[in-house]
Amino acid sequence: MKRPILSAAALLLVLGAVPAAAQHAGHAGPDTAALTEDQAAIAAVVDQLFDGMRAGDSAMVRAVFHPEIRMVTSYRNREGRPQVAVQDSLDGFVQAVGTPHEEVWDEKIWGLVIMTDGDFGMAWMNYGFFLGERFSHCGIDLMELVRTDDGWKIISLADTRRREGCDVPEGL
Repeated sequence: MKRPILSAAALLLVLGAVPAAAQHAGHAGPDTAALTEDQAAIAAVVDQLFDGMRAGDSAMVRAVFHPEIRMVTSYRNREGRPQVAVQDSLDGFVQAVGTPHEEVWDEKIWGLVIMTDGDFGMAWMNYGFFLGERFSHCGIDLMELVRTDDGWKIISLADTRRREGCDVPEGL
């Protein structure tokens, strides 16, 4: 008898949280009128990261990260076995972004959800990664952010990477 009441209460809690989450379609950025000030600031950090990647601007990219960043990638190797790569330094990523390439690194995002609690924030999004016009892979990005004296900074970045089951919306 208590189970339906608990399920209904849990559903109401989840549905009640949806308006507080920032929904993002495309890269142009979410509708800032629907966002809190903190959510809009976090969306700007997300945009700066991907704008910096497209520009190959390592300083622009480095500026969005907390110095104690942790980066985690989940993927499957060629044999289909689950793999995890963990980095506690941003240097390799920043160097890769800032090294000139023939093709633009373009991470197109959609379905951005941003949630905050005080000085902690989370941004979850789908992405498709392109080298120039050529599709490379897709997955999700999960960013944990903290508020600092210099604004919101990404302290943790986790992503998945796959080449199958990628439904990147057209027009991004």
